[in-house]
Amino acid sequence: MLLEAASPHRAAITERIAPAWRMPLLRLAIAWAAILALFAADWAVMVNQWWNISTFNHILLVPVIIGWLVWQRSPELAKLVPQAWGPGLLMVTGAMFAWLLGDISGTATVSHLALVMVLQASVVTLFGPRVAWALLFPLAFGLFLVPVGEELVPALQMITAHITIALTHASGIPAAVEGVFIDTPVGLFEVAEACSGVKFLIAMVALGTLVAHVCFLAWRRRAVFMVVAVVLPILANGVRAWGTIYIAQSQGIAFAAGFDHIVYGWIFFALVMAALLAAGWKFFDRQIGVPFIDAATIRAARWPGRLERWNGNGWFVMSALVVAAVVHIAWAAQARSVEAALPDEIGLVEIEGWEPVALDQSYPWHPRATGYDHRLITSYRDRQGRVVDVIFALYAAQEEGREAGGYGEGALPSDTEWRWLSANNAPAGASGVRLQALGTQQRVAYTWYRHDEWTGSSRLRLKLLNMRDRLLSVPQPTMMLIVSAEDTSTQDGETVLADFLQSTAPVSDWMDALARLD
Repeated sequence: MLLEAASPHRAAITERIAPAWRMPLLRLAIAWAAILALFAADWAVMVNQWWNISTFNHILLVPVIIGWLVWQRSPELAKLVPQAWGPGLLMVTGAMFAWLLGDISGTATVSHLALVMVLQASVVTLFGPRVAWALLFPLAFGLFLVPVGEELVPALQMITAHITIALTHASGIPAAVEGVFIDTPVGLFEVAEACSGVKFLIAMVALGTLVAHVCFLAWRRRAVFMVVAVVLPILANGVRAWGTIYIAQSQGIAFAAGFDHIVYGWIFFALVMAALLAAGWKFFDRQIGVPFIDAATIRAARWPGRLERWNGNGWFVMSALVVAAVVHIAWAAQARSVEAALPDEIGLVEIEGWEPVALDQSYPWHPRATGYDHRLITSYRDRQGRVVDVIFALYAAQEEGREAGGYGEGALPSDTEWRWLSANNAPAGASGVRLQALGTQQRVAYTWYRHDEWTGSSRLRLKLLNMRDRLLSVPQPTMMLIVSAEDTSTQDGETVLADFLQSTAPVSDWMDALARLD
């Protein structure tokens, strides 16, 4: 075992560790301590998400599970000899460079994933490819430390809505669906973000991966179990939403909402999880006591030997790893200091046939633009009384907390009654969306971003352009423009926007004029 039986005269811990493992484990501990300290701000954000966001609460168990997985392998691991591996530094620096890109562009998912990969790569680097092979699954399971998945919410909302309306019709209840809204005889129901089922899906994927590895040997059985682990919670969430609507038809919405909260939170998905495990139980083909790895097979394998010719001095490799981390921290600090010079103020431009007026909205709508340096928000009215809302934001740089294309930024404001209803046709280069509030208020919104000479709606391209400029220390401002119009009894939002945009300059020129960058 990694930990051997201790004699009365031996130290409690260190002397019980197999001799070949003592220095490598010490070097790994030092390297991980340095990584955690140097990137402490990022780790603090991740831990805060694990602790305070219910979607990611299950991640608190992942380090414990990884420790258990390693412990189960410890008897066989003790028969292997870890050796520092020089080429592993390429993996470490690659992961750190990915962190750099995520950090300077404000892409938290990329920077968090990269930090986990830094820890994984450091194990490969300080223990060598042969031991890394023995630890392959625990290392891979570490990817579940990354708080990711909320990006799936819109898609899961739509899937749940489709499943729910199908079951509602099958149960004889007349209903109509529009986006995430389901209209029934007793009222309008919304498949809200909290009802998307993303929390349970993410947790079930992690659980399914663990069970597939621990309880199965045949890859086909593992694959089938994982498919069920993904599909079952999605279907179950649709059944839960349908059940809420079905109960509401006879017991009222208030009763159904309370019932849904209790059942969804404490009973229903616990039963679904139990059903998944029960269904897979009779197909488990790993016998109790069968080791997860075989040290003799790993020692006899030839392919790691071809890589081990580049083994290096452990202390030198560890030091190089820490230096690489310091270099990337310094590089990120320098890149984050790159900001474009902006005018002291920005202002509206004249648009023929339209005059700027105070905000004129039948129901409040305020797009989200966090961390802007300048912002304009106003309404334009034409001679027919038709109204268009214009929101323009200008940023000297893009990073966490000040991203034009960040999650939750833009036309759909969070923590309001406004909801995504459907995608909408938009002019070339723009993204279009139809929003709804309170079941009755609707509006159409188009969004553009501009950076350097590019104007478009791709958030990915916007991030890539900002990465490029900050890496090369080229300061460029970023702009966001949103134009929107309500659907009312006197105007059609899409038609009004088409007429309004016919009156403006080309969008790129208009945005430059608003920013006074001509």
